Amino acid sequence: MKKVLLEMEDQKNSYEQKAKESLQKVLEEKMSTEQQLQSTQRSLALAEQKCEEWRSQYKALKEDWRKLGTQHRELESQLHVLQSKLQGADSRDLQMNQALRLLENEHQELQAKIEHLQGDRDLYSLDTQHLQDQLKRSEEEKLALVAKVQQLQSLLQNQSLQLQEQEKLLTKEGQQIYQHKF
Repeated sequence: MKKVLLEMEDQKNSYEQKAKESLQKVLEEKMSTEQQLQSTQRSLALAEQKCEEWRSQYKALKEDWRKLGTQHRELESQLHVLQSKLQGADSRDLQMNQALRLLENEHQELQAKIEHLQGDRDLYSLDTQHLQDQLKRSEEEKLALVAKVQQLQSLLQNQSLQLQEQEKLLTKEGQQIYQHKF
């Protein structure tokens, strides 16, 4: 019995030892599992945090994309407006160039007229100078003729006076002759 008791004691010790080892293993596995659980929980927390960050970045990117879309539409609208303005400016530029060409043509025509008029003026100036010279000669001739006329008038007056005196003398002589005859 003692032997059986000893064997049973040995078995019990062996079982206890095995149970302790099993418990130790289970405890180690439990601790390892708890560490894995904690590690996994940390990883999950990090993953959730990253997921939240990605979600936040996604929302921010989505908002940025929406804003970019709005800006793109606004820029396209502005581009259309600017293209319209550019077409208007091109049209005005074309009109201005046509007007400029017309003005240049008018300027050339006016320049030609000015040159023609200057030529006419030079001719008229020569004609005027010639006429002034003729007028001066005519005035000099007129003064000479006036002087001659005055001289002739003076001569005529002298001759007229002489004639009158001669007539008076003749009349006196005629009267004297007539009186002597009768």
